[in-house]
Amino acid sequence: MLYDLIILGSGPAGYTAAVRASQLGFKTAVLERGPLGGVCLNWGCIPTKALLKSIEVLNLSKSAQSYGVKLAPGAEPDLAAIVSRSREVSAQMSKGIEFLFNKYKVEVIHGRGSVLGPGKVSAGDKILETKRILIATGAKPNSLHGASTDGKKIIAYRQAMVPETIPATIAVIGSGAIGTELAYFYHSLGSKVTIIEYMDQLVPTEDADVAALLSRSFRKAGIQVMTSARVKSADKSVGGCRLEVETKKGTEFIDADVVLSATGVVPNTSNLGLKEAGVKMERERIIVDKNFMTSVPGIYAAGDVLPTPALAHLASAEALCCVERMAGLDVPDVDYANIPGCIYATPEIASVGLREKDAKVKGIEVSIGKFPFTASGKAATAGEREGFVKLIFNAQDSRLAGAHIIGAHATEMIGGLVACIGMKIKDMDLARTVFPHPTMSEGIMEAAALACGHCVNL
Repeated sequence: MLYDLIILGSGPAGYTAAVRASQLGFKTAVLERGPLGGVCLNWGCIPTKALLKSIEVLNLSKSAQSYGVKLAPGAEPDLAAIVSRSREVSAQMSKGIEFLFNKYKVEVIHGRGSVLGPGKVSAGDKILETKRILIATGAKPNSLHGASTDGKKIIAYRQAMVPETIPATIAVIGSGAIGTELAYFYHSLGSKVTIIEYMDQLVPTEDADVAALLSRSFRKAGIQVMTSARVKSADKSVGGCRLEVETKKGTEFIDADVVLSATGVVPNTSNLGLKEAGVKMERERIIVDKNFMTSVPGIYAAGDVLPTPALAHLASAEALCCVERMAGLDVPDVDYANIPGCIYATPEIASVGLREKDAKVKGIEVSIGKFPFTASGKAATAGEREGFVKLIFNAQDSRLAGAHIIGAHATEMIGGLVACIGMKIKDMDLARTVFPHPTMSEGIMEAAALACGHCVNL
């Protein structure tokens, strides 16, 4: 049997590619060794949001009195139920992928696949023939030198998402999305949390004022924050783990029952036969052209195996572009300058496009509007006044170049601003757009008005 396309992996890149390829008439198969949906649906985006929703309900219950609602005292987390709900949500979403594959007649082959060369893939003891191959095997947790994971005392995100008990103390190495979200999760469960970040600010990919507000919020909540701190070694003992941390003040030691290593991810490209097939790679990441074809004709790649940011929505966009170009469709390039990033802790963080600090480095003249949620009527009624909307406009043409939001519902508001950047919307366009009142999204209009010098609410 000759396939038009065989895809290795069923995560956001894999399942998006499979469904679209089938819609375009390709005879498509997906090779997957685990549950459908990859890390995102099973151990990443989806289950973490389920965990954080439980925490949101818990914290609202604890603060009900401030909203004039009397509840029975002593709202407490049911850890087993929280974890169980998270796993049920993941399983439900995985079944959704199975439904789509059945609907579009995508064949699923369970097992580990490898590339034997152009047009040939092994699946167990079978050799499959295909016109095209797409590598979409995603990524796995990075292992920090000196503090490698063992799944017990030093854990990665998978173990962190299914705890059997709530540790009294936990140290989190890294403050990207994974580290920040899980640090907030464990803090809300009652753990004493220490975040250790190598860079000079939390959430290093965000602008400095966003990072500063998050740091203040976390410290106020009782989370210990260490920046410009490098973990040199980890001493595992019966009682837990002692980290040796190099800081600007000298060497410090952090004791914790559990250590979460959240220092990023590395691509799943080993043992796939890629190097043997002649696929060019740099630091285990696959190099592709604008059509997502590798150095070997007929072999493509998309998602976290590339040198691009490891984001589920970007992986889907890359896969969609890749498959449509396979089919000969004239579709635009993926706009890597306009890809949003989100962190779902409290306060939430969402950003896209140009950062203020990058504009300064590059010498780009900008106008900035920054509206604090302390001035928002909806934020006041909701008791969610922490944070701001910051919009960055190119001073030469007044077009929106970047957007940065920290606060409640930030991740829900950023999508519209991604569209605005893509449509080359100008500051006055946003300032004159009539937003519904009262909403948190009014902060977008107000920030644009501030950039224009027309704001009437500050």
